[in-house]
Amino acid sequence: MSIIERYVFRQAAGALLLILLSLSGIVWIALALRQLNVVTSQGQDAWLLFKMTTLALPNLMAIIAPFALLIATIHTLNRLNGDSELIVLTASGATIWRVGRPLLLLALLVASGVALVNHLGQPWSLRTLRDYIVHVRTDLLSQVIQPGRFSSPESKLTFHIRERAPGGDLLGLVMHDQRDPKLSQAYLAERGTIVKQENSAYLLMTNGHIVRRSDPQKPADIIAFKTYAVDLNRLETKDDDSDDLKPRERYLDELLNPERTSASYRRVPGQFRAELHERFANPLFPIAFVLIALAAVGQAQSTRQNRVERVVGAFVGAVATRISGLAANFLVVINGAAVPLLYGIPLLAIGGSLVAIRRGARPRRGPSRAGRLASAVAGRLFPRIEGSRRALRRLAGRSRPDDEAGP
Repeated sequence: MSIIERYVFRQAAGALLLILLSLSGIVWIALALRQLNVVTSQGQDAWLLFKMTTLALPNLMAIIAPFALLIATIHTLNRLNGDSELIVLTASGATIWRVGRPLLLLALLVASGVALVNHLGQPWSLRTLRDYIVHVRTDLLSQVIQPGRFSSPESKLTFHIRERAPGGDLLGLVMHDQRDPKLSQAYLAERGTIVKQENSAYLLMTNGHIVRRSDPQKPADIIAFKTYAVDLNRLETKDDDSDDLKPRERYLDELLNPERTSASYRRVPGQFRAELHERFANPLFPIAFVLIALAAVGQAQSTRQNRVERVVGAFVGAVATRISGLAANFLVVINGAAVPLLYGIPLLAIGGSLVAIRRGARPRRGPSRAGRLASAVAGRLFPRIEGSRRALRRLAGRSRPDDEAGP
């Protein structure tokens, strides 16, 4: 790269890192506030909260990183134009690609990072987060619930135990679940034991009763049991697909060849198809965003010209492109014939931006129609001023040979 290209790359990369860290920090704070009850109501420490919220970030990086690159690109181009550096480059004969090449190189690096996160970082982080959630659910009964007290880890869900055995078993367990407005359930058991199995944890109750009431006008149903298991991941009866991985938690080979026994795949196979193609289509958006910014604000302009409309147009175009990509993802879930839309939308934005860049870089021959119209109107409205201008041009034409002759 030349000196000017390295300069543009450093400016854009520094702005990208600053903006990416800022946006990631805002998203992290929002996630931390949502998970604050993990510390306050479920007896967990702040370090676990930090790890859980940080593991949720890679899931959003595919959306955050391209927009951070868009903002950094627009900021860099506006700064170059404000310092008249774009004007100097244009006057020296340089094309827009002298500035565009380092920005496209940065876009390729961001696209590579998005692809790496989609294929490796996101599945790993979501699986690790799943393990932490199991740990929190386990600690919910083993640490938070105190003997003789009523504890409510969730709204309309109440636990009570008589005492805790030396081995950690819960004696005299009562669990009242009213989260379903159509069904009220109360579990009473002599003993409760927490059992961990792979990525899940269960509350195994022995020698108890279940009191169910689906209609307040009818008597409750009482069911006696010797053993009954409740999944702590969902705090409800264990389902067959409780250990099944979601599409975002799977690696590439697991998306290409999902097991036929997977309940989520049998239920909604379109989610696997949409997740697979979205991971390959997402890296196209950083390139599209850079080209949109180059087409909108990449041309040199005078400081008197208003660039706000161009900046707003770049943002609107990029946002519309990304929203269209998200909408296409939902269509792919429903119908596999919409798969080309996932790739066609960013490619269409890339092609349209290249056409706009080429038209903007083409030199104009003579005054435009608007310029000729403005000159004609000015000549009609201000004939004296126009006559004075013509006289000055004739006088300048007569005096030029004498000036060139010299003494």
